[in-house]
Amino acid sequence: MGNNGLMSLTQMRSGQHGIVVDIQGGFGMTDRLNALGVRTGKKISKVSSMVGRGPVTIELDRVQIAIGFNMAKRIFVEMDRL
Repeated sequence: MGNNGLMSLTQMRSGQHGIVVDIQGGFGMTDRLNALGVRTGKKISKVSSMVGRGPVTIELDRVQIAIGFNMAKRIFVEMDRL
């Protein structure tokens, strides 16, 4: 886990959730994620991921979305403390 409870979506375990705090990508990637509803301040949960570098399934606003591994590793989440 990174500093202050931050980690990328690829580092999260299935069932964990938190708040998106940073997206490290270009305009194309951030625009695509924004259209899907993934933006800073949103609460998201990791549903599942494939073994290796496969797609990552997340849930936000009660909708599940699958995104690519390279995109997921650039989305940073502050983990909820339970």
